[in-house]
Amino acid sequence: MIRSMTGYGRGEYENGGRKYVVEIKTVNHRYADIFVKVPRQISFIEDRVRQTVSKSLSRGKIDVYVNYESNEENSKLVLIDEVLAESYINAVRFLKDNFGLQDDISTSLISRFPDVLKVEKAEEDVDEIWEGLKIALDEAINCVIKMRENEGEGLKRDFLKKAAYVESLVEEISKRAPEVVKDYKQRLETRIKELLEQQTIDESRLAMEVAIFADRCSIDEELVRIKSHINQLREILDMDQPIGRKLDFLIQEMNREINTIGSKANDLIITKNVIEIKSEIEKIREQIQNVE
Repeated sequence: MIRSMTGYGRGEYENGGRKYVVEIKTVNHRYADIFVKVPRQISFIEDRVRQTVSKSLSRGKIDVYVNYESNEENSKLVLIDEVLAESYINAVRFLKDNFGLQDDISTSLISRFPDVLKVEKAEEDVDEIWEGLKIALDEAINCVIKMRENEGEGLKRDFLKKAAYVESLVEEISKRAPEVVKDYKQRLETRIKELLEQQTIDESRLAMEVAIFADRCSIDEELVRIKSHINQLREILDMDQPIGRKLDFLIQEMNREINTIGSKANDLIITKNVIEIKSEIEKIREQIQNVE
């Protein structure tokens, strides 16, 4: 199914005092450019997030924002700096012994000294964090894919409409092409008669000139190829895989063929159709830039 590269998705999951929120925003880009922003306390999970996203979204500028909150009762620990506490105790005893102070060393006194007691977050369980985060991440990814597919369906309908229009113009060129040689023969014959003042025309010479012209302006091969490219376009649009690069290459080939037709066909009607086809191909090319 065709997908655009524009999308947005949000996923949320909460369990056991942990809350995960994931937002993904994507826009068109030539390659897969994935930016992941996660809170510092779970920075170890960043590579897993990036790898998971890259498996589902193969192309585009992809921004992933992860928000994580932990309200678990055991999420914080109180640590004691025993070496520092012992230093404080020794210092207080020194003051007591040397200055004749009252011995009032107590637990509450020592605990109030700076950095003796420290409150730190408990070490997070990597697998447990990932298990919860992945639920929110998968939800966000699925939302992005759904949005990309919906936009992709719109693009597909428009591509098919434009392809049908291009095909109709190509058919007009195909019908007109044989008439170009006939018109040239008639004009050449009239011009020769005027120059020779009604004298007898060398039919073999005339036929040779017409044959040379016909060979020079023949666009049969180009018409066959561009018709084939239009059929390929329809086939590619039905593929269940990323098709952006294939479409981009195919449109380049179509543009090359129509340019050749325009340069070879010495006819006003064909030239008019060529200009119209080039305009439609350019519209398709611009839209393809947003196809995954």
